[in-house]
Amino acid sequence: MNTNTEVRSSALAFTRETAAQKVRMAEDGWNSRDPQRVSLVYTLDSQWRNRTEFPQGRAEIVEFLTRKWAKEHDYRLIKELWTFDHNRIAVRFAYEWHDDSGQWYRSYGNENWQFNANGLMELRYASINDLPIKETERKFFWPLGRRPDDHASLSELGL
Repeated sequence: MNTNTEVRSSALAFTRETAAQKVRMAEDGWNSRDPQRVSLVYTLDSQWRNRTEFPQGRAEIVEFLTRKWAKEHDYRLIKELWTFDHNRIAVRFAYEWHDDSGQWYRSYGNENWQFNANGLMELRYASINDLPIKETERKFFWPLGRRPDDHASLSELGL
């Protein structure tokens, strides 16, 4: 039996609207920079690929995010729905941050997500590239936390 068919038939099916809502909720969570809060949207045994790390389960996700946000200061993220199908969503994103030396970066990437029937993410595969930028090249200036609804999207920013 095809396991992809089994997963798809037993799982929720996204519409364009519900997929876009899921993407915005994920963006809001990550912009909170609260590892515990973010971890709650993943299954207990969620599997990730994030650059060269492969966290498994909520405890490792919390550890990973804690390290990430200790390094990536003034982190601001925008996610945008790329496509969706049944219980899967593909997202593109960019975020800006600086390191301890004050060097700014814009990190670009794509994520592929798979959800279980309860709407929790069970798989997350991320590919990310970091581009050093000058502080004058920054585009994300809202106060830390949730991106304002009227702030430009990635597409509107030409990213």
